[in-house]
Amino acid sequence: MVDRLGQAVGILESCPEFAALVPEVRTNVGFALPDAAGPADIAAVDGRITVVGRMPKAAGPVEFGASDHLARRIIELRKYDDKVRAALNFRWNERIMEFMYRWCADHQVQMGAVDRADEPKNLVGRDKGSMGWKVKRLVESLDGAVPPVFYESRGWGKEPLFLLVGPDPVALAERVCAIARGYAAGCAGSD
Repeated sequence: MVDRLGQAVGILESCPEFAALVPEVRTNVGFALPDAAGPADIAAVDGRITVVGRMPKAAGPVEFGASDHLARRIIELRKYDDKVRAALNFRWNERIMEFMYRWCADHQVQMGAVDRADEPKNLVGRDKGSMGWKVKRLVESLDGAVPPVFYESRGWGKEPLFLLVGPDPVALAERVCAIARGYAAGCAGSD
């Protein structure tokens, strides 16, 4: 399992176009054991993936328990779809969002969204408090479905992000690299 996640990281590190999609909070990719119950059951990149010399680069090794945030998201998503074992985050901005709407339409991929402006006030700014609300809100907005692509808008102290989810981290890495190449080809020199 760790080898499969390591393969996904290698795909990301060999995709120069992906560097443009690494957010300020950096990227991580996680992969859950089939019966994952907590963050210790989910492998991710220790220190996340950043950009070094214009190339995506893992800051540390792949290991279990390396990402609490992404792990909690995977666990929440699995409550609605147990086939979701992997997740990957990437940069959001208006231009990327416009591209993603076209990309999803062209590839017949469902995209969802969570508007953090609707986040209950008692959860705003509360550490680890909103993940359940965000996932429930996303799934309810799509009649119970977990979309393979979704984004979260800006929130108090939170960077807006896109996420890809699915059963396999290699497939997610391949998909985000295809997205990155398409985005680079369509937006060359404009970002």
